[in-house]
Amino acid sequence: MSDDKHLKQAVLDELKWEPSVNEAHIGVTAKDGIVTLMGHVETFSEKLAAEKATRRVNDVKAVAEEIEVRLPYNVKRGDEEIASAVMDRLKWDASVPSGAVKAKVEKGWVTLNGEVDWHYQQEAAVSDVRGLWGVIGVSNDIVIKPRPDTSAIKDKILVALNRSWFDPASINVSASGGRVKLTGKVNSWYERDEAGSAAWAAPGATSVENDISVN
Repeated sequence: MSDDKHLKQAVLDELKWEPSVNEAHIGVTAKDGIVTLMGHVETFSEKLAAEKATRRVNDVKAVAEEIEVRLPYNVKRGDEEIASAVMDRLKWDASVPSGAVKAKVEKGWVTLNGEVDWHYQQEAAVSDVRGLWGVIGVSNDIVIKPRPDTSAIKDKILVALNRSWFDPASINVSASGGRVKLTGKVNSWYERDEAGSAAWAAPGATSVENDISVN
């Protein structure tokens, strides 16, 4: 079996193994480590779960995600109903500062905007919306408030990466104000995501461009 066929089958097996994904309507192609997902699912959260499951497979270097969200025929949600559900969910999440995040809904696509102090608050708001019926996509336009002192942000991130068992020689960090860029190579998507999370946790980080490649 060729490497591409082996990778395609491995991804199909992983999608079948993942209980939150119905793989029946998902197609997979693989070429030189780049996997393309096609087809349709019933929820946006299932779409994300399919992509996450694919990234877990060894030798996957990148994922092109072309899955469409199609609501079941017996489920109908208007934009006004979705917007109301979004605001209720945000209101009940203690991780999201009260009144900090606003939402706009257009044909099932939710755009979030506003200002928060930390990336985890931004992520919490997006996570709240992803699992709602009727949501077909989420645009995250929430910004993180800048902090006056970002001079030591690069050093703090490097210390955090080293503390989290990363080889300092494998990842490069550059920072301009609160804007951080990561480059280098790691062995898995998990390591790549962990490095990104470490960078986001730095006080003063307003954006993180994760250009780390996976071997």
